[in-house]
Amino acid sequence: MNAAFSLAGRRIMVTGANTGIGQGICVSVARAGGAVVGVGRSSMDETAALVKAEGGSFHAVHCDLGDTAAVQAMFGSIWKEQGPVDGLVNNAGIIRRADAVDFSVANWDEVMDVNLKTTFLLCQAFGRHVIGEGRKGSIVNIASVLSFQGGIRVASYTASKHGVAGLTKLLACEWAAKGINVNAIAPGYVVTNNTEALRNDPDRTAAILARIPAGRWAEPGDIGDATVFLLAPASKYMHGTTIPVDGGWLAR
Repeated sequence: MNAAFSLAGRRIMVTGANTGIGQGICVSVARAGGAVVGVGRSSMDETAALVKAEGGSFHAVHCDLGDTAAVQAMFGSIWKEQGPVDGLVNNAGIIRRADAVDFSVANWDEVMDVNLKTTFLLCQAFGRHVIGEGRKGSIVNIASVLSFQGGIRVASYTASKHGVAGLTKLLACEWAAKGINVNAIAPGYVVTNNTEALRNDPDRTAAILARIPAGRWAEPGDIGDATVFLLAPASKYMHGTTIPVDGGWLAR
């Protein structure tokens, strides 16, 4: 592999690694030569098997990413016990659907805690360790096309993903000169558990496909390969960007 696109010798932490986009990212990282630290609260055995099939290594870390104290303790223990982390992918996210007039405080807080607060806390922990030891590193936050649009019936999700895009810019401004690249990817409509309800609605599915110039939903690997680019040396002069990987959705 061209060295500019290689992750050989690098350890990459990926949250929400058990399925969907997170799983696709883990496989792409392994294919690029990186070692994967997968974080999630459910079994990651399937992801581990897929990573190992690519000749990569996978270390599973079980953590409730909605638990602030657990998140902060987890990162510190990984760094101390397993060694430095060279790249962080904040992929874990949840979604709750309801009309804005009916949206509950509980659903608001739950989504914001996982999608935005935990993303910041992991970035903060990564930054403290990397800067404190004079190392270099890369962060890729998984945003959404709803970082640019409003969406329907997903108030907290839209707010959180707008926040992820803003946080990405803020951290890039603070850390670019300190050796940390911070960027984000905005996936379009991807075949995952989170989009199952949409894919089961014939009318919504038809409307979505009609707007995607590529004519298909994304697969997790489409997002994984783009993530590898932002983790690799090829993107070393990229800071604070949010790149849509959406089959042309936003272009239309």
